[in-house]
Amino acid sequence: MAALATISSVTASAVRPLRAERHGERSPASLVFLVALWVTLLFAVAALAALLLTSFADGVRRLDGNLFSQYASQLFPERGGARAAILGSFWVVGTTAVLAIPLGVAAAVYLEEFADPARWYNRLVEVNLQNLAAVPAIVYGMLTAGFALAIGLRRGVVLAGGVALALLILPVIIIASREALRAVPTEIRQGSLALGVSPLRTVWHQTLPAAVPGIATGTILALSRALGEAAPLLLLGGLVFVTYDPDGLLSGFTTMPIQIFDWAGRAQAEFQTLASAAIIVLLGMLLVMNALAIVIRTRYQKRW
Repeated sequence: MAALATISSVTASAVRPLRAERHGERSPASLVFLVALWVTLLFAVAALAALLLTSFADGVRRLDGNLFSQYASQLFPERGGARAAILGSFWVVGTTAVLAIPLGVAAAVYLEEFADPARWYNRLVEVNLQNLAAVPAIVYGMLTAGFALAIGLRRGVVLAGGVALALLILPVIIIASREALRAVPTEIRQGSLALGVSPLRTVWHQTLPAAVPGIATGTILALSRALGEAAPLLLLGGLVFVTYDPDGLLSGFTTMPIQIFDWAGRAQAEFQTLASAAIIVLLGMLLVMNALAIVIRTRYQKRW
């Protein structure tokens, strides 16, 4: 009995109520970091809101027919427009989509469905794919400029701009497509293979159609990023003053970001107003693309 009493007393003294240590969410350092994080976030949002409101207030009066139907003017900015920049953006982004989407989806299908992760070259591709997604945009402009020089292609043409932007968004498309393929249940693949369907036909008729909503969403968001890029196109010799419509892959071009960059750098108030109006148009184009991505995701996404 004495032994049992001793064991009971030792056990009772050993079992103590758990108490939260002075670390984690309630520590002073965590609270200071949380407050600093919220202050930084609010400052960034306030600065963005101020920029958007200022641009809208300055440029709303120039949202007229001349903005969409007239070319840029050096002498009469009050009558100038962004027609060449709008059409050039469509040409360059369209070329980017044609170059990047098939290659990106094909690479994602190979890496996710057929590649052997034990092979050294597949592991090398995996590592470089993650790194390429964080490379600055201007590096792709330099790469494309060197490639164009090597093959004798003029730099300031639609095709060169499309290649640069395709290289820029290719890692994003591959990563987004792989995530969409990975979200498809394995049972769909196994059921198809169990019925005697080849792996390639299984991917083409079962896995890929099921992953289309995720692939489309990631692709549209990547193209939205390409639409707002200016640095690689400026490096390639994108024009800032164009008075003609692009008519082919070898035509000179300008885009909305390049045109805004040129107008915003001028001292005259008319150019500043024109730049604000072009910013509103560019934001509208980006919002339409993002809204399209949301509609595709919500309408065609399946719940497994």
